[in-house]
Amino acid sequence: MPNMSLEKVKMPEQDPNVRNKNFKEVSQGYTEEMAIEEAARCLGCKHHPCMGGCPVNVQIPDFIKLVAERKFEEAYHKIQETSSLPAICGRVCPQENQCEKYCVRGVKGEPVAIGRLERFVADWYMKYGKSEVKKAASNGKKVAVVGAGPAGLTCAGDLAKLGYEVTIFEAFHTPGGVLVYGIPEFRLPKDIVKEEIRKLEAMGVTIMTDMVIGKVLSIDELLGEEGFSAVFVGTGAGLPSFMGIDGENLNGVYSANEFLTRINLMKAYRFPEYDTPIYMGKDVVVVGGGNVAMDAARSAKRLGAENVSIVYRRSEEEMPARREEVHHAKEEGIDFKLLCNPVRILGTEDGWAQKVECVRMELGAPDASGRRRPVPIEGSEFTVDAEVVIIAIGQSPNPLIKDTTPDLETNRRGCIVVREETGATSKKGVYAGGDAVTGAATVILAMGAGKTAAQSIDAYLKEK
Repeated sequence: MPNMSLEKVKMPEQDPNVRNKNFKEVSQGYTEEMAIEEAARCLGCKHHPCMGGCPVNVQIPDFIKLVAERKFEEAYHKIQETSSLPAICGRVCPQENQCEKYCVRGVKGEPVAIGRLERFVADWYMKYGKSEVKKAASNGKKVAVVGAGPAGLTCAGDLAKLGYEVTIFEAFHTPGGVLVYGIPEFRLPKDIVKEEIRKLEAMGVTIMTDMVIGKVLSIDELLGEEGFSAVFVGTGAGLPSFMGIDGENLNGVYSANEFLTRINLMKAYRFPEYDTPIYMGKDVVVVGGGNVAMDAARSAKRLGAENVSIVYRRSEEEMPARREEVHHAKEEGIDFKLLCNPVRILGTEDGWAQKVECVRMELGAPDASGRRRPVPIEGSEFTVDAEVVIIAIGQSPNPLIKDTTPDLETNRRGCIVVREETGATSKKGVYAGGDAVTGAATVILAMGAGKTAAQSIDAYLKEK
């Protein structure tokens, strides 16, 4: 019987006043019964509009039908056919702008909870599934992947299935990229990332950490004496942007990148068990309106800050963060100061941040992004107390690869230029994808780019 409820089955969550003091996952996941009930809301419509919204083409209606029939293991294998990281996508994809946006059930009421169902299937399989990872027979060709984030991991997995001998070179001491340094434990438990990486290794992928390509080895050396037939560059966007205002060099001012990397990758939230200290004040201001700003604000709250404010120059409607993130942040007691922009950070005589001076904004005509341009209101300055200020206004690709690979074309933002349909760069045998190409975007788009590049590398090497 189809379930004609207009609302999704609610996701169990930790209480906001409990969870804002711990780093355990906020959303607790569906039970089997909840998943079956939600799956029954899918109409199984014949045009599959939801699939058109998925960058990695998951067979959404097919896997949901299997969930409704209690065939959880088959549902997992159905997702696995096209997506190598379902437990991750089910948690961090912006489904509301992708698959669920096109769901016919969403015309009247809420769309089917595709993301929650994907997460349920992946978690169920991790717990009960028979994990049989097959290693493909080698075709004798070696491919190098630079960066162990979502783009690199996806590209490596797809190539390994085709028999390529893949080596991933990762700059950090732990593979996972933004999945381990950027996204906090309370949104994406790191054990899940570890499990996905373990599967890749079982498929025969070699992962080398502490390998900074552009320093230890260059792209030319990988293609030359190291003997790789092709290279995929998925190095992400790890270079933080700053505002260029007075006081940004004061102690207590972080880029969101550094702040989140210390907490997530280097486990500062478990200090002194881990020896990464983090300076935390009573009053914290986070500048920005994306998911990274939400992650930073919610992490600061969990580390004991009393008053955490998000300062964003547009209104809530224009915030790029996911609705769910904004909702969770508000529930956890984060204060939103909208239509405000910092103009300078004021400090103590000995160089520590103390206050942020902001100006109120109003929205004018739309700018190039299609969002209305914020314009300062003269004479509306005010100050906010802040011993810690976290700048979360976006990041761009690290220039290392571009600076050490002269024949690799990049644009003025330092992003690698590729042919979108193949991921091919200006340099023969070199492909790229993810945030290194687009600038900071989403995990799933990076995965989609990794998939595209794997197909193109396979076609290129077969032709060669």
